[in-house]
Amino acid sequence: MSDGYRVAVVGATGQVGTLMLRLLRERAFPAREVVAFASERSAGKVLDGAAPDGSSLTVQGLDGDSIQGFDLALFSAGGSTSGEWAPAFVAAGATVVDNSSRWRMNDEVPLVVSEVNPQALERHRGIIANPNCSTMQMVVALKPIHDAAGIERLVVSTYQAVSGTGRRAVDELLDQSHALLHEREIERPSEYAHRIAFNALPHAGSFAAGDDHTDEERKLIYETRKILEDPAIRVSATCVRVPVVNGHSEAVNVQTREALSPERARELLAAAPGVAVLDDPAAALYPLAIDADGRDEVFVGRIRRDPGHERALDLWIVADNLRKGAATNAVQLAELLHERGLLGRRAAAAPA
Repeated sequence: MSDGYRVAVVGATGQVGTLMLRLLRERAFPAREVVAFASERSAGKVLDGAAPDGSSLTVQGLDGDSIQGFDLALFSAGGSTSGEWAPAFVAAGATVVDNSSRWRMNDEVPLVVSEVNPQALERHRGIIANPNCSTMQMVVALKPIHDAAGIERLVVSTYQAVSGTGRRAVDELLDQSHALLHEREIERPSEYAHRIAFNALPHAGSFAAGDDHTDEERKLIYETRKILEDPAIRVSATCVRVPVVNGHSEAVNVQTREALSPERARELLAAAPGVAVLDDPAAALYPLAIDADGRDEVFVGRIRRDPGHERALDLWIVADNLRKGAATNAVQLAELLHERGLLGRRAAAAPA
């Protein structure tokens, strides 16, 4: 890399892709050129100010010729697109950081959070997976606790913002809220099974046939074990969709293998990279989704002993699901790949 990398952003017109473009520019990632890719229906769309120098980018469609000559590709375009095009980018010489669920549980693909397991990047074979947003923020907070005392069991309840579903879900929440506040009949929901405005749905994600857990809940279970490299951790998860525009919140009960006081946990978390502790409930100081919006930290508060178990703590964890939960971590991984000389270098052949 003499004058910078050639970078592709696939899914550049979506919520996360748009933010990836912005973060590449704001964080001054060493790119000599950034190319925006999206679906054929978005090809030709002009993204004002999206280039590293603040100029406009014209969205391109994916084909065998257009994907040639890249050093890095950041994907946020859905699992089917990643399944088809991530290996093609790798074959053309790029390293891929993928935000979909397509590669996360592939044994040959590292699943990486920048503050938690950056060493896993050394094993990449061309594709690196970005975790699910709920898992991402949780493991940033759990890492120092796991290192200090080990984790035996987690009981997790998430309160997930509608931006995690997409822009149409945000519009649906706002439209329903406006209608209800003005005493008008709301339209039939299209993004969720039920009305989301002024409601809470114990149904974040999708139910696979024969499974009583949603895919969001399964991601919390399996991804946590993979990232923390501890398959013995037991995880119980319930994912709830709430009428919040942006910012996921989580109530997490952590049963440790060794005793850990709330005071010590607070010290560990305050010193951990990427974590901000807000924990003075008597002064009404604790993490809020509206305060995490637009921030890259993972906020932790309500750190307290579980009165039902001598080795368990309760935590309240909040983060911006579009930033740290998706786009920011992807760009941070790109920065780590650059710093460690891992762009263009891989352990073996790309996964299939």
